[in-house]
Amino acid sequence: GRALLVLLLSATVSVLGGLIFGYELGIISGALLQLQTDFHLSCFKQEVLVSAVLIGALLASLAGGILIDRHGRRRAILVSNLVLLVGSLILTLARSFTVLVIGRMTVGFATSVSSMACCIYVSEMVAAHQRGLLVSLYEVGITVGILLSYALNYIFADVDEGWRYMFGLAIAPTVMQFLSILFLPVNPVKLSSWDSDCQKGLIPLQDTEDRVAAKREPYQEKHYSFLDLFRTRDNMRRRTLVGLGLVLFQQFTGQPNVLGYASKIFHSVGFQSNSSAILASVGLGAIKVVATLVAMALADKAGRRVLLMAGCVVMAISVTTISLTSRMAPLAMARDCKAATGPNASHSLTLTPVFPQSAVSPVPPASGAVKSQAGPGFAATRGLRKVFVSTQSKEVVPSFSLSQKRDLVGQSKKGTLGSTGPPLGAAPWAQHKVLNWITLLSMMAFVSAFSIGFGPMTWLVLSEIYPAGIRGRAFAFCNSFNWAGNLLISLSFLDLIDAIGFSWMFLLYGLMGVMAVVFIYLFVPETKGQSLEEIDQQFSRKR
Repeated sequence: GRALLVLLLSATVSVLGGLIFGYELGIISGALLQLQTDFHLSCFKQEVLVSAVLIGALLASLAGGILIDRHGRRRAILVSNLVLLVGSLILTLARSFTVLVIGRMTVGFATSVSSMACCIYVSEMVAAHQRGLLVSLYEVGITVGILLSYALNYIFADVDEGWRYMFGLAIAPTVMQFLSILFLPVNPVKLSSWDSDCQKGLIPLQDTEDRVAAKREPYQEKHYSFLDLFRTRDNMRRRTLVGLGLVLFQQFTGQPNVLGYASKIFHSVGFQSNSSAILASVGLGAIKVVATLVAMALADKAGRRVLLMAGCVVMAISVTTISLTSRMAPLAMARDCKAATGPNASHSLTLTPVFPQSAVSPVPPASGAVKSQAGPGFAATRGLRKVFVSTQSKEVVPSFSLSQKRDLVGQSKKGTLGSTGPPLGAAPWAQHKVLNWITLLSMMAFVSAFSIGFGPMTWLVLSEIYPAGIRGRAFAFCNSFNWAGNLLISLSFLDLIDAIGFSWMFLLYGLMGVMAVVFIYLFVPETKGQSLEEIDQQFSRKR
């Protein structure tokens, strides 16, 4: 009975930790639409507000490791829950831009500490043959949290000051996680040696083989300094290489951009109504949840290495396919961020599908301008869709703003962009229906592959390969590179597209995927079915 209780509570802590994390990452996209009008935010202020969470998370990954190692995993999660409650209250009651930024940084700090502590705590609480399943639950929580945030963005879009509710609702799962962990025992690693914990029944889930192995080769917890991560002692340098390689390849295979710009990429390849592009993104979110559940089921059967390598291969093929399809139906991306000073404000990245000159009748810019018919509740995102003449390329480029909702459906049916606009029938995406579907399927394959491989497995391997005495600091060190990589990839996306073009950008991601496969094959060991102590001893012996 007690074993089952520990198992259920560990699972609850893992899922809720992920849920809060995913929710906080996703909720800002909907809240920003209201915040930019309520607080008259400039483009720069919008960027600061979005990246405040990343800055908080980066700070936490630098300082959080010490908290986790010194004061234990359980206490770190409890403290992060309290900090998160404070951050959510600050955001809910915010009256100025500065307070919003402080609130978002606080939330980023708390979720980052919680994410690291949850993975480590759960990996130490359960048996070797259930560890993959329970740590992967964290990733399931993240995907569900992101989907939940999208749903609440939609529900509160028309509510006056709806962003307060969006931020405030994070309090509910935080309180639930806090209560769940109160009933779990203090971290077993912090008590004497591992084998005696088994005898005390604190880890009743460990099977007899693990216990016999522990008795045969008694496990002593060692003490490490942070600099040991870069030394040859117990082969720590190789472990650090494995950890850093996984988190950096996780980012450099393009995942933040493929997901972050999903609706925009859909838009550009021909899913012309905004609602269909947004629906496609939600569909991707649902696929992500299903794929993560598959990874959770396979983690302890197929093994970490197999899932990581299979995921990387599929990701490389998918982004290469997207690269090739975008070469055949060219698309250009342009920045389109306007400061929210009036009702015409919008915050978006505009995708401008390029019409060949032959397909278009030359239209003066003014006569082709069409007013947006955005639905109620999108007052903040109404704008003019302009048809402007590009003098250099001699092409007429209609610019579709992504913030506008539901306004292109009717016009695409009529086949015109206005009374004097060019016929849409001759547009590249109208000719390339097959390419649209290939891109859609490639995107689905990419998301599924990431959610089966890099998504859950990176954090699972990180929570396993380090000795208990330095696990918190090592995890935090790798996590800081993860956040820095995410920030770098997200911020450089548009600049790189300007420099080398969309298709070359995605081809580069494909190349990174191939390099990741080679890296995993050469350096990442298989850890399924082994106790944390056996993994540690295997690393220490193996040069």
